[in-house]
Amino acid sequence: MVNNQQKANKPKEDEQKIQTEAHELEPKLEIETLKKEVEDFKTKYLRALADYQNLEKRIIQEREETRKFANSLLILELLPFLDHLEAAEVFIKDQGLKMIKDNFLNLLKHLGLEEITVLNQEFDPQLAEAVDIVAGKKDNLVVEVTRKGYSYQGKILRIAQVKVSKKS
Repeated sequence: MVNNQQKANKPKEDEQKIQTEAHELEPKLEIETLKKEVEDFKTKYLRALADYQNLEKRIIQEREETRKFANSLLILELLPFLDHLEAAEVFIKDQGLKMIKDNFLNLLKHLGLEEITVLNQEFDPQLAEAVDIVAGKKDNLVVEVTRKGYSYQGKILRIAQVKVSKKS
């Protein structure tokens, strides 16, 4: 009878042993699951952080481009005033006028304006517009600038108007 009772208790002991092992495995499985979730959240966080940093860089770059564009429009509107000051300086020899023109030109240069140099160089239609063709010793040489050309921040703002020579 003891044998039968031991056999009857045997499945109960096995069942208890399995339950004990399962209880011991449960925390380990839970820890592994939590570790995976932490890694997943960390990856998502790092991606979100990188996306945010890229957005910040893009916004800064767009603001800079907008500022440059606005400045270029303003400078383009001011160029005729500079042209008039330079034309007046030719006819009126006044130190005050020269000083005003020089200060104005220095301000524009400080903002990034550069004069396009085309005089005595071969005509380049990307930099200048030919308004007249005159007789000369060489073909395709800029002999006179009727309106100066300017670039701003490395981009052409206004092309020069020039007279180009042609061999007779």
